Amino acid sequence: MYDMQPPQPVQMPQPPENKRMSVPQVMLIVLALGFAAWYLVTTLTPQAAPYATITAGVMGARYEGDCLIVRDETPFDAEGVSSVDYVAEEGSLVTRGTTICNVYSSGFSTREMTTLQDYRDQIKEYQMKLLKAQVTTDSYMEKLEADVLTRAREVRELIGGARGNMNNQETLLAAAIQNRQNRLKEMYSEDQRMTRLYDDELSQLQRISSWTKQYGATGDGLVSFYSDGYEYGLTITNYDQFTPNEVRAMLNGRKPTDDLAGKGKTTIYRLVRDGHWIVLMLIRDSNWNPMEGAVYELKLENFKDTMVQARVLSFTRTGGELLVRLDVESEVEPVLYVRTCTGVLGDSVTSLTVPERALYYQDNMPGVVVVDGEYQFFIPVNVMDKRDGVIFISAIQQGVLYEGQTVRLF
Repeated sequence: MYDMQPPQPVQMPQPPENKRMSVPQVMLIVLALGFAAWYLVTTLTPQAAPYATITAGVMGARYEGDCLIVRDETPFDAEGVSSVDYVAEEGSLVTRGTTICNVYSSGFSTREMTTLQDYRDQIKEYQMKLLKAQVTTDSYMEKLEADVLTRAREVRELIGGARGNMNNQETLLAAAIQNRQNRLKEMYSEDQRMTRLYDDELSQLQRISSWTKQYGATGDGLVSFYSDGYEYGLTITNYDQFTPNEVRAMLNGRKPTDDLAGKGKTTIYRLVRDGHWIVLMLIRDSNWNPMEGAVYELKLENFKDTMVQARVLSFTRTGGELLVRLDVESEVEPVLYVRTCTGVLGDSVTSLTVPERALYYQDNMPGVVVVDGEYQFFIPVNVMDKRDGVIFISAIQQGVLYEGQTVRLF
């Protein structure tokens, strides 16, 4: 017989209790996430440069405009020009009396030069024939031949890249050839055929010279064989006679009129005196009032920028155009081939510039920290201006700061 027992209640499994994180655990997680974010930012973000370089900058207002260059130059021309043989080098400095070029008139024919070369070829061939027939040895002639060969070899070496002055070497070679030629004339002075050939050469040279005029420098200056036609009507003596409208017309390509420029003449060269030139500048800001006699910094913008000091001679304001006449006491070579260009005129001095982060205060004194190798020096400065993250400074003690120095950033 079985014991009958009532059924026992079944115990259902209870879900686990949700345990909340403690405050210290939450803080640890936050700190871990913050450290990870800081690590990523510091490792992936590029660091700012710790140093900078002192540069030069211009403070104050700047005025832009169109510039017309007036040089102290004189053009030389001739009528009925057939060709020109240039002797002086383009852009070279010449002195009074220096031969600049030989001009052949229209009556000259290239046939005359061909005839001269033919005579010289005959002389060369006959000389070689006489030298081959020479029985005795002329030691002096052998020395002259060796000199010519040596000079010719030196010229070839310069062409191949050797260091030296080609002009000087060509002069030495020409002198060696002339010495050899003089010796040949002495050796065969009694030969009638050789004498006749020399006479024919001389006669032809005289004939050519009758069609040739030699030009020499009338003073010191730079010589140029390029002309734009402005040299006759726009000069160093009449630049102040042109109105703003006339200057604008010349900037647009209209050449100034000149009653002295003869028709049918060809400009041979121009002689430009150095050290002084004029700039006629049409300022775009017509409301500016320049001060006569004041010196400004002028930057001419062309294929090769030029920075000079320019003094205001005078100015004219008509028809909404402001024409400022500027005198420049500087070398003319940078503008030897420039007639028109744009320019920027600054009404203040050049100063030193550094990033704003370079400014450091020591005992309430502003300054910069100059880095020189392993050493760093605090240099007190005057802050002259701030603009677009750049500060314009000047050292309290002159001469201790200059362009190109390294400064620390903070």
